[in-house]
Amino acid sequence: MVRRNDARRAALVDASIEVLAREGARGLTFRAVDTEAGVPAGTASNYFANRDDLLTQAGSRVYERLQPDEATVERQRNASPDRETYTQLMRELISRVSGFRTGYLALLELRLEATRRPGLRAVLTEQVRTDVEANVAYHEASGLPGDATAVRLLILAFNWLIVEQLTLPGVFTEAERDRLVEAAVDRIVGR
Repeated sequence: MVRRNDARRAALVDASIEVLAREGARGLTFRAVDTEAGVPAGTASNYFANRDDLLTQAGSRVYERLQPDEATVERQRNASPDRETYTQLMRELISRVSGFRTGYLALLELRLEATRRPGLRAVLTEQVRTDVEANVAYHEASGLPGDATAVRLLILAFNWLIVEQLTLPGVFTEAERDRLVEAAVDRIVGR
């Protein structure tokens, strides 16, 4: 029987993100999630059909939590559509993602696990594809400089920059990261 307490489910999914980031996909068990969430043993198994269900929901939850809030979206919509605005948007994006360290590390674990689980791979592929296309559509509607290819190239470049910041934070200082973001926008989007 799958339970319907949405607040409890969200707490369990958030706990699974923390376990994934700390222990990896192999350490993600219902027992570990129960412990992380501070709930009685057996609770997670009442909320998720199986481990694949838990993995999939964890991935979806990370994407939910990485979305900018409405105030940020509104400010972006009202900004002038120029290269400086684009650079600032990219800096904010990298800061937001880097600020949710465990979420991004959990996504990396899920991607690795997806190489072994076709069902998870299909879900993540669709989620990432949808996310990329939403970013391209937002970009095109905003009037910002650059084209769809530039958006895709920046996604690829900045994903690795985020990996560096989260896994080996001593490689680049924050100031170097900001200069790299500006250089990437300049070179990929153009002036």
